Amino acid sequence: MRIVIAEDDPLLREGLALLLRAESLDVVATTDTPGSFLAAVAEHEPDVAIVDVRMPPTHTDEGILAAVEARRRRPGLAVLVLSAYVEQTFATELLSGGASRLGYMLKERVGRVDEFLTALHRVAGGGTAVDPEVVAQLLARNPNTSALGRLSPRERDVLALMAQGLGNTAIAEKLVITGGGVHKHIRSIFAKLDLAPDDRGDRRVTAVLRYLEGTGPR
Repeated sequence: MRIVIAEDDPLLREGLALLLRAESLDVVATTDTPGSFLAAVAEHEPDVAIVDVRMPPTHTDEGILAAVEARRRRPGLAVLVLSAYVEQTFATELLSGGASRLGYMLKERVGRVDEFLTALHRVAGGGTAVDPEVVAQLLARNPNTSALGRLSPRERDVLALMAQGLGNTAIAEKLVITGGGVHKHIRSIFAKLDLAPDDRGDRRVTAVLRYLEGTGPR
């Protein structure tokens, strides 16, 4: 796995590089600006990019915009976004092109090495990995949305796990219910959210996050 890291905090940037190299992963470049990140992607053709949301010069959305541009230039590039906060608009902007090979994690979770590496491998393998704390906060910020209010507590649990990128089998194991029960809950969730049922993880997560953003499915 060839990895490019784009992070302007030198301690975190080099810490990530050391961690990944200790796991025998190939960190081909570390960068600290959007421009140098895009240049590194073009030069090294990585499999995965780890990108900070906020980068110079304004420390607003430069990282997200660079990630979107990198995926445009290199289709299939997996991107794991790191953010200090849950930033709904940025998550939606990145996911608008499709959610496969995408992850969104809070920086505080990077210290949980197993979770971080699991997310990295999931996005590299074509899946989606959304930090469970991100999902929890997105749900908490929209408690009075009419359609969300129609979901049962168990359906909200399933929705949260769906948004983390888990498939039906993993959801069943997490919630200690049958696969048939998971399928039934998912059908009900999509019906209540007015979304066409689809078992593909990328479309499911995109729909969930767009809905939580209040934009609805596209």
